[in-house]
Amino acid sequence: MIVRLYRSLLMGLVPIAFSACASPEPAPAEQELAVPLGVDLGGSGPVAAPVARPQGEPGYSERVGQTQMAHAGANDAHGTGTVNSVDLARHKVEVTHAPIPEIGWPSMTMEFPVAPSVDLKEIKPGTRVNFTIEQQPGGMYEIKVITPAGGGR
Repeated sequence: MIVRLYRSLLMGLVPIAFSACASPEPAPAEQELAVPLGVDLGGSGPVAAPVARPQGEPGYSERVGQTQMAHAGANDAHGTGTVNSVDLARHKVEVTHAPIPEIGWPSMTMEFPVAPSVDLKEIKPGTRVNFTIEQQPGGMYEIKVITPAGGGR
């Protein structure tokens, strides 16, 4: 009796489990709601997080297409923001920046690596700055130019 129960349960669940595991790509609706967070250097592919979007707002893939068209042929973008911290040892700065429409970024706070040619000694926390970032081969952005914009926080 118990064997029959387990057998019927197993026969009903195995096809469902197999079909879920055999599907290599998410459904188009799931791809639409994924935002890339970075690249996994372990070889398992991009790291993404699901996002809910308001009804009527263009989807992520549509915005990416628009961004790539607007920024085609260039790997640099320009931004303004306020420096939160400067790490001279690691040659990085944390900046709270305004939207960067060239690459489709909203306002946010980020830590950026800074090109070795840039002197960070004059950049202090609280300084408003203009900066140019350039996309590196791995997809990450690096500050190539950073200059005080005047005014504090």
